[in-house]
Formats: sequence, structure tokens, C-alpha cells
Amino acid sequence: MSLPDSRYLLDSWFAGHRHEPVTLLAIRRSEVTEHIRQVAYEIVLRACGFAALAIFCVMIGMSFDPHLAFQAGGTLTLMMSAVLILKAFEARKKNYRHTEMWLYLSEEHRPPQASAQRISSMVLREVYLTFARWTALISIAMWIIALFFFFFETPSQLNSGR
Repeated sequence: MSLPDSRYLLDSWFAGHRHEPVTLLAIRRSEVTEHIRQVAYEIVLRACGFAALAIFCVMIGMSFDPHLAFQAGGTLTLMMSAVLILKAFEARKKNYRHTEMWLYLSEEHRPPQASAQRISSMVLREVYLTFARWTALISIAMWIIALFFFFFETPSQLNSGR
């Protein structure tokens, strides 16, 4: 079952505002839509930044062995991607009033209560999946770097303790 794009849903709840001139409606729709998406993006970006900082600290702790450091970084980044995918599935069912995004939206940027659950869950789902895709690509890059270090280790590194 294919879910509708959140841009369509956000546009659909503005359809009831016929009393505004068309140009003002289009300006308000794009402003509110982009504001909701921007708030969701900033919240997920901040959470991913903290996770990336923790992964970076683990990798620095293993910097004595670059192969192991990038292998751990790739694994932890893949785990972060899995968590983002789970959050995307959870976003459908989570009450919109209990999301961090809803707390950051001002009253004039909040959608009406009748469609707020649907709109906020679709936007959050879209943003979570976007970040999950990016972190999966970063994980793949780290695993490729780990393979590079594995195949191009010098013989002295192979005999030194592994």
C-alpha cells in the first residue's frame, strides 16, 4: 500500500481556506509547509548529530587500529539508520501532541487538529527516512574504508597483535 506524499496532505488541508486570495493562499501554504518540514529536519538533524558525536568518540577510541575504527563506525552508523527506520514507522502511530516537532511549532504554523495527526506523522516519517537513507550511505562508505584498511595493511601491522 502506497502512502500519499506529505506535500499533498499539507496542500489538502489548506484547500478549506477559500476566503483568502489565491496568491496569499499559495504564499501561506508554502511558508507553513516549509516551516513544518524545516522544524522536523532540524530536530532529526540535532538527534543524528549527537549520535554521530558518540560514534566519532568510539572511532577515536579505536584509532590505534583504523580497520577496527571504521568497522565499528560502519556498524554503529548502520544501527543508527535502523533506529531512524523504526522511528519512521513509529511516527505513524505516535500522537502528534507528544512529538518534539509539535512543541517547536508556533500556533500560526500548526495545522488544524482535524488533520494534524496525519500531516505531522507524514512529515516526520519522510524526514526520518531521508536521514536513514543518508546514514546508510555513510555506513557503506565506512565499511568500504574499513575494507581498504583490511586489504592494504602492511605485514608489520598484521604481525603486531592481530
